[in-house]
Amino acid sequence: MPPSPLPDRRAETLVLDRLALDRRDGDGRSFSILAIPALTLEPGTSLGVSGPSGSGKSSLLHLVAGLITPSAGRVCWGDIVISALGESERDRWRRRTIGFVFQDFHLVPELDVAANIALPASFSSWRLDATGRRRALDLAEQMGLADPRRRAALLSRGEQQRVAIARALFGEPALLLADEPTASLDAARGDAIGALLVEAAARRGASLICASHDATLLARMDRRLDLTPVAAGHAA
Repeated sequence: MPPSPLPDRRAETLVLDRLALDRRDGDGRSFSILAIPALTLEPGTSLGVSGPSGSGKSSLLHLVAGLITPSAGRVCWGDIVISALGESERDRWRRRTIGFVFQDFHLVPELDVAANIALPASFSSWRLDATGRRRALDLAEQMGLADPRRRAALLSRGEQQRVAIARALFGEPALLLADEPTASLDAARGDAIGALLVEAAARRGASLICASHDATLLARMDRRLDLTPVAAGHAA
């Protein structure tokens, strides 16, 4: 079977339709982790996802990214039903469409700033060409990272977060997903990182979904989705 067609790098409408994620406990009993009856996110819109620990914020990001599949319902990106794709197709779509800012950054300590930013290129080729290197250096400059040759292990936490955001932007994604991007930062650094993330998405016309406890960051979003444990979320 030929691979499914993939969208180009522009934001599409994201639709969550009767989405549910269930798990089983040690006794084999099923319990709900997440339930969202309906949510539509227009292209280029930012969505802040809030809720206490255990409410399913990270699980929602993983569902949208196709890293896990729902127990019921659908995740749609434009005309593509992501939740119905096979694993390899989801992987191809994810590489082409999504930039993910992980809570723990997942930088390679031995690599320098530029190499960490360009890390997504390693999934599609063995060597980074001159264009890719130039793009990594440009993103480092945009993020205020003065020395792109500095190893990640020597960076402050705020600098590491900037590298993580730059890496998420490297592939010109149409959808940015950020999991607690300001966690463990002080108020001033967190505010700067939040502004940087929102501005970067807006400048590229990308949609942004940000899971966070940070009220200041959530206030920057166009819309808000409040999750409660073992219950449906309600979007504003």
